[in-house]
Amino acid sequence: MSNSTIRDIKFENEPVLNYLAGSWERAELEKELSRIKNEFLDIPVIVGGKEIKTGNIGKCALPHNHSLVIGQYHKAGRKEAELAVEEALKAKKTWEGMKLEQRVAIFLKAAELASGPWRARLNAATMLTQSKTYKQAEIDSACELVDFLRFNAYCLVELSGEQPISVKGIWNRTEYRPLEGFVFAVSPFNFTSIASNLPGAPAIAGNTVVWKPASNTVYSSYVVFKLFQEAGLPDGVINFIPGDSGDISDAVLLNEHLCGLHFTGSTKVFQDMWTKIGTGIASYRTFPRIVGETGGKNYVIAHPSADRSLLIQGLVDGAFEFQGQKCSAASRVYISRTVWTDIKEEFLYKTAKLKVGDVEEVDTFMGAVIDRKSYETIKSYIYYAKNSHDAEIIAGGQCEDSRGYFVQPTVILTDNPRFKTMEEEIFGPVLTIYVYNDEDYEEILRLCDRTSIYGLTGAVFAKERQAIEEAEKTLIHSAGNFYINVRPTGAVVGQQPFGGSRKSGTNDKAGSKFNLIRWLSPRVIKEYLA
Repeated sequence: MSNSTIRDIKFENEPVLNYLAGSWERAELEKELSRIKNEFLDIPVIVGGKEIKTGNIGKCALPHNHSLVIGQYHKAGRKEAELAVEEALKAKKTWEGMKLEQRVAIFLKAAELASGPWRARLNAATMLTQSKTYKQAEIDSACELVDFLRFNAYCLVELSGEQPISVKGIWNRTEYRPLEGFVFAVSPFNFTSIASNLPGAPAIAGNTVVWKPASNTVYSSYVVFKLFQEAGLPDGVINFIPGDSGDISDAVLLNEHLCGLHFTGSTKVFQDMWTKIGTGIASYRTFPRIVGETGGKNYVIAHPSADRSLLIQGLVDGAFEFQGQKCSAASRVYISRTVWTDIKEEFLYKTAKLKVGDVEEVDTFMGAVIDRKSYETIKSYIYYAKNSHDAEIIAGGQCEDSRGYFVQPTVILTDNPRFKTMEEEIFGPVLTIYVYNDEDYEEILRLCDRTSIYGLTGAVFAKERQAIEEAEKTLIHSAGNFYINVRPTGAVVGQQPFGGSRKSGTNDKAGSKFNLIRWLSPRVIKEYLA
């Protein structure tokens, strides 16, 4: 046996490519987009490395062209879910016994593949499946996905080096064991990088995983799974079970060997899963670790001293990039009256100029929202505002679904700070603005803190340091990621670990040691040497 040990892994964020006309990355992406659209992919359930075709089919259609179906997936049912748990448990002993550097090597290999030869495939799948522009796909399915893989490796190696002190005659050491059992990973539609990290973070720590991807983005999640396979991940370490939650959840969540839940999605679904686990708590062999990131009603507050140009750009990008479907997207704004007077015309002009349409056209800013259910929900909020005496739509408001699920970037102005769209999560390109009197800044901070059940992201724009300090103090529990003079989106792995509290989740900070240690169960060993 080798006596080698890992002292350090260097980490740097993956550079964002520009996709300029004539560049190699642009040519590769266009080629891959064409290939995917002209082929039809039949996606199986994959359990213990074996492909299972159940015949219960779901379609993989493009949100911005819903008549174009690029694939189909076989849905797992209770039988396949139970088999996935069995295979995860079978693979556990070998996987957790593998040396740390061997597990790390697999995920570093996946990062190299994603950074290079798989980059175009991941980005093209994400553009088509999630209706992302090339810019939004690049920062997600290339850069953030690679960053998660590398930073988890970096954090795991650092953690392994954290050891207790020893004294004369006594040697103390900590062994960073994985959890006992299997982890259930449930990933959302909006980020391919998150779909990678939810099963990937527990797995690199030595756990085996049952992974249920979001039903409307099975295609891009399947590409991630194949990436893991290509990197050398052993069969059964991650088991891929797309399907309907009702057919899967009980078989997985109520299994006595469940040791963890890694979730990103809606607050209601997370609450239901937590309730199910709580109800059966006496039946588990260990207390399951529950880690989740859920909803948000993310805010922007503009103090009278706010930099007008920074604020305009922050509102446009923070509210409307990726159709407002980022967990962190800005959706409620409190603007001082003098600032609003100064920025209104330019802000509305820039909003109206945003191009909505086919994400393959390089000048498109927004694609379609993810599916019909989301489209109808967003449209219902817009219609509510149109028919309300407390609000008016001052930009956008149009919805069109004949080809794709398109919603124009919409701005609602309200004189009621507790208006429905100031309080409820919409998860679409809808921004509601409340204008306050300049002298009421401190009260607005308190109002903002009281208004929402969520605590994910928020931003304050101000030049005056006292105003910034007051916001930080008053809004201390209102956002797990708090931004100053910049939009409340765009967290970067290793720079701004991401997560919120209140009804936004457990704030275990994806892309950090805080998250990774949730998938470890340290054992401390004391040896008497005298």
